[in-house]
Amino acid sequence: MARSNYIRAEHGKDRVTNVEVAVRDGNSKVDRNARFLVTPVLYISILVGAVLVASTYKLRIDGIFACPADGYTPDRYLAYCAAARYGDYEHGAFWFGLEPSVLGIAARADAMFLGDSRTNFGFSTDSTARWFSAASARYYLLGFTYGENVSFTGELLRRSSLQARIYIIAVEFFERRETIPAKDVMQNPGSYFRYEVKRFWQRLHQTICGTVPAICRDRTAVYRSRQTGSYSLNLGRWTGGADNPPVFYDREIDQEKIKGYVASGREFLSRLPVSRDCIILTTIPTIRKNAYSYSPSVDTASAVANILGLSFVAPHVDVLRTYDGSHLDRPSAERWSDAFLRVAGPQMQECLGKPLA
Repeated sequence: MARSNYIRAEHGKDRVTNVEVAVRDGNSKVDRNARFLVTPVLYISILVGAVLVASTYKLRIDGIFACPADGYTPDRYLAYCAAARYGDYEHGAFWFGLEPSVLGIAARADAMFLGDSRTNFGFSTDSTARWFSAASARYYLLGFTYGENVSFTGELLRRSSLQARIYIIAVEFFERRETIPAKDVMQNPGSYFRYEVKRFWQRLHQTICGTVPAICRDRTAVYRSRQTGSYSLNLGRWTGGADNPPVFYDREIDQEKIKGYVASGREFLSRLPVSRDCIILTTIPTIRKNAYSYSPSVDTASAVANILGLSFVAPHVDVLRTYDGSHLDRPSAERWSDAFLRVAGPQMQECLGKPLA
């Protein structure tokens, strides 16, 4: 029979407990006191492991790990992840200055684009980048998801000393409606901490899923450029727009919208430090009945521009398609933005050479 060995733990001169480790016939045994100590440790270990597994599962289903991490670059951050417990980041990033450089970069742009996510997707193209590169000018797309409008973006711009010499504004930007993320960041004191946590998770997301992509899932993700505000889209598994019909240019005239947009537009435009001939209104083609937020018809938007005494450019390009029933897909956005810049380009060039008013 093998000899028993004793390990004694002592505190000062008083023995605290004995743990007998007996080795007999190749089996280890511990006494009752040892079991009393080991059982809680084992229980806690199992509990912690279960919590970690559950947390990881939730992150992959409802959190940031539900989205792919392939869009990060030194210039791009995650603006939106289509997961229930992540969703919007860009509103908080701008409002709380979590991406410290972006609002300053936007304020220093020579050309400013204002609207919602349809505007951003419509001009997040190589055509736009090439035009401004050729003009040796900087541009910034200051559109936001959730159908954002002047109620939020206008307040952002109040904080900045704008240097833009030309403004391209989607008419629906003049909507005055409080969106869910705008209300959250502007009115909820607890939202700052939550957006800080979202920013922290992006670092882990980029590191972990950038190293092992299989850890993350394939929900839709929108990445945003710090330098231009342009969007980069990863649709993931989304295929909902595959059967969408081409955009439709209807002729509806909405007098109530015209009245509201004109009043809102006059108030906002009075604060811009440029002459009226350096403000161009537009509207982005979409399938209006499917659009996530209200989109005016070309005739409604044109009427607003006419009353405000502003240029209106919205080229009719055939067979444009959306990826989701609302936003132009990338090939369509390339064609439409190229057509827009061909028409508006001469006016924009002239304004870029003018000093601020």
